[in-house]
Amino acid sequence: MTDQQKTWHDQHKASLTKGQRAADIMRNGMGSWPFVGGFIGFMMIWAAINTWALATNAWDPYPYILLNLLLSMLAGLQGAILLIAAKRQDAIAAAMAQHDYDTNVKAKEEIELLMAINSQQLEILKELRELATAKAVG
Repeated sequence: MTDQQKTWHDQHKASLTKGQRAADIMRNGMGSWPFVGGFIGFMMIWAAINTWALATNAWDPYPYILLNLLLSMLAGLQGAILLIAAKRQDAIAAAMAQHDYDTNVKAKEEIELLMAINSQQLEILKELRELATAKAVG
């Protein structure tokens, strides 16, 4: 059994609340072409049923006041859901930027350590050259 280290994204997904997961799912669903196509299809079916199929006993006759009410409520909810999703995306971007910064700081420290080791090695090589030159002359 291998103990794989979780990536930052895996850790972040595991820390999401149910509400945050729901907002992401709704954002991904409502911001898709299948949703737009399905919604247009629903409105066309609604209009067809109320205009032709139930011409004499339509539950929402033209000008479709009930449909307008449903569309208004949906628009209000979609606006709120999209704002929630945008807020979450901003939080994710900020967390990723902080993670990148922390990674860069750690990399800088490691590079500085390697540079110090390299400088020590260069000093040792310089001393060895001086010793070899002194032995060759002497």
